[in-house]
Amino acid sequence: MAVSGWFVVLVALGVIPLVVFDDPAWLGLWLLIAVIIGIIDFVFAGSARAITLGRQLPDRVRLGETVGATLFVTNTGRRRVRGTVRDGWQPSAGATPTRTAVSIPSGERRAMPITLTPFRRGERRAADVTVRSFGPLGLVARQATLSMPGAIRVLPPFNSRKHLPSRLARLRELDGRTSVMIRGQGTEFDSLREYVRGDDVRSIDWRATARRTDPFSGSGPQLVVRTWRPERDRRVVIVIDSGRTSAARIANEPRIDTAFESSLLLAALATRAGDRVDLTIYDRRLRGRVQGATGAELLSRMVDVMAPIEPDLIETDWSAVPSLVRSVTSHHALVVLMTSIDAPGASRGLLSVLPQLTRKHTVVVASVTDPAVLEHIAERRDRDEVYLAAAAERATLDTARVSAAIRQLGAEVVTGAPADLPPALADHYIALKAAGRL
Repeated sequence: MAVSGWFVVLVALGVIPLVVFDDPAWLGLWLLIAVIIGIIDFVFAGSARAITLGRQLPDRVRLGETVGATLFVTNTGRRRVRGTVRDGWQPSAGATPTRTAVSIPSGERRAMPITLTPFRRGERRAADVTVRSFGPLGLVARQATLSMPGAIRVLPPFNSRKHLPSRLARLRELDGRTSVMIRGQGTEFDSLREYVRGDDVRSIDWRATARRTDPFSGSGPQLVVRTWRPERDRRVVIVIDSGRTSAARIANEPRIDTAFESSLLLAALATRAGDRVDLTIYDRRLRGRVQGATGAELLSRMVDVMAPIEPDLIETDWSAVPSLVRSVTSHHALVVLMTSIDAPGASRGLLSVLPQLTRKHTVVVASVTDPAVLEHIAERRDRDEVYLAAAAERATLDTARVSAAIRQLGAEVVTGAPADLPPALADHYIALKAAGRL
């Protein structure tokens, strides 16, 4: 049972006869009348438990997008239900409106449209619906909380897809599929053509040149060169660290979300280039894996796997990462490690396994950097800012030390702010293909 503000006003009106007649008995009589009126109103209220519910929900939505959902409310009781219905979504689902006034005659159904704008990734759920049915006077209500579970999966936003067209154009230029003719490097043979000034003499095919020489003509031999194209059908293995360091927020975004954005852009680029992409999310246990998918299916499976994963506040077990990579492929691959390289102590496990990976694979370590650190370094106007600048300088030196150690062990480092890391990693991938290092 619940009372409305009008019932409180009705009870408060009992002060009037108390003041007029100056007799406490009038106040008791007025309270008795108010209670009787409230009971009568409660008796004639429609039953909240006679309500049946239904939902219509989309399966998935990208973070930050808005979708519509519908809650169906059916009155199976004998009396009209007048009141409010509250749909109990998690606050992070961004549901509006949360309460809706209804008036449902017996045997009829009403549809309640709800707008969802989630601001957190993962499974956003609604468990219960609370129905409050007032009597004809609107003083007292019957109330019931009914179970009506619902869920919507909130996918990573993939905002970095805006960088994809320009990177694909560069790949097409590199592969010779556009009118822009460039001499890209690679290790896969493409075709033979006549030598022109400026070609690398190391590309001359002497056997093909000898075959094209005409012994009956007076002209000299026509030099023939081999043309190459960037490698295709290579393996790209992405390993995302979901340990405690991935929970830190940089520019109001968790590190792991930046890793997801970078992985999606790299996967979209690599699969368009003809490479095979595999994803592993790991800390001390395997949190998610995508293998054997290509094209649009690859990105769809990746966002589905990424959506519910949140960082665990545990230290990542890097000793198991080489075996995880071996379980994906036994051949040479580009291995991209999405982790943090801010502190030498926290990076000790990563550094210990890099020799095992660089011995057979091309390894890239991608890490997000905090743009606020650079801002603190430049600001030294008072004592507090000097202390912040000193801490920022220390953090920058630590990152530089870890980056130098990674390069000494044969791996490469890509860093950037949350908005800059995805395109920087994509550019590094294109550079590796252009250099024939995949």
